Amino acid sequence: MTTATTQVKLSISGVGKEFAARGRSGGALAALRDVTLELRTGEFLVLVGPSGSGKSTLLDLLGGLTAPSSGQILLDGRPITGPGLDRGVVFQQYALLPWRTARANIEFGLEAKGIRRKQRRAVADDYLELVGLGGFGDRYPHELSGGMKQRVAIARSLAFDPEVLLMDEPFAALDAQTRESLQDELLRIWQTTGKTILFITHGIDEAVYLGQRVAVLTSRPGRIKAVVDIDIDRDGDDIRSSEQFRRLRHEIWTLLQSEVTRAQGLERVAISARTGASGQ
Repeated sequence: MTTATTQVKLSISGVGKEFAARGRSGGALAALRDVTLELRTGEFLVLVGPSGSGKSTLLDLLGGLTAPSSGQILLDGRPITGPGLDRGVVFQQYALLPWRTARANIEFGLEAKGIRRKQRRAVADDYLELVGLGGFGDRYPHELSGGMKQRVAIARSLAFDPEVLLMDEPFAALDAQTRESLQDELLRIWQTTGKTILFITHGIDEAVYLGQRVAVLTSRPGRIKAVVDIDIDRDGDDIRSSEQFRRLRHEIWTLLQSEVTRAQGLERVAISARTGASGQ
């Protein structure tokens, strides 16, 4: 696997995010609190946490879609103040433009950078080859499988050469075989490009398989509970069955277990409060 350098690419320092609470009580709901984390240049870091822990909220902050309530986020030492082509984002639901071919979807970000048509096509074709879709450039999204659509989405995010690739549960909607195949493809693409990747998932197995490090979020408000180094020997044929893999999976599940239980308790309290309010 690619070895990350010691240079910090993305710095998250004391970040909190609050939202206005619904209902008569008003006030604020804290989604994240005092999140501090660094990604090194070329690193593949995976973020896991229970439902409602603020994983997607943090990705929105990193993408510049919303601003933190406290703390700061720096990319190459500069504050993130909004969306930008220095960050590529891959979502769970592909977000491809249905009226554009696979190639034209990949060219979308290149158009925003003012790259000429001939060069755009060449770059798009290179990235189609990179994600294993050479020969599929003229297909429309409805002509592609779910896994192929996600490959196009990854190619589109890489084509304009972002500094960081942000991935929000990109394989969650896929069947198990396709998901494992794309995990292998993503590792190959990461090794080829050397990109800095922050990958969000609910899956512990996926986190251990992909990440160089795995950051564990607490239940709401989300904080970094621990960061686990993934020291797996990846030369074997069946990594997921190795003792190293099982040990790391158990370590991360042990960190998560109490947070999942607490998150479920908070959800029951919220449902009870909504039911009581509706019955008044």
